Amino acid sequence: MTILWLKGLHIFFMVAWFAGIFYLPRLFVYHAEADNQIVKDTFKVMERRLWLFVTPFAVFTLLFGVALIYTYGYAWFAASTWLHIKIVLVTLIYGYHFYLWHLVKQFAADKVTHSARFFRILNEAPVLVLLAIVLLAVVKFI
Repeated sequence: MTILWLKGLHIFFMVAWFAGIFYLPRLFVYHAEADNQIVKDTFKVMERRLWLFVTPFAVFTLLFGVALIYTYGYAWFAASTWLHIKIVLVTLIYGYHFYLWHLVKQFAADKVTHSARFFRILNEAPVLVLLAIVLLAVVKFI
């Protein structure tokens, strides 16, 4: 598989994954604001299904990213400081992804103590990290 195919698939799965990363906390906002149990139960199903739907995209993003690093080789990896920073930021996003799963389980058990405002802030947090990741990957300025 050529590098361009690897890059294309890496980017595709990253975009699909981030669509879910951005939408799931928005569902949390609406869920936290809901006062009807039937509506809350509907959100529980939506949240769980969305997290399970986008998790394979996170896995494929990682696999194609590792394949790219392997294809470029160790010397390139060792010299790419921008990539080392990107990997740290990507690790934070994976941590965020699994924190969202923790919240899905809390909502499922009706044990969420955070406000809708907390989830609004949580919803916006990955945007800046994604911006940094994209700029590092495109500009390679470090």
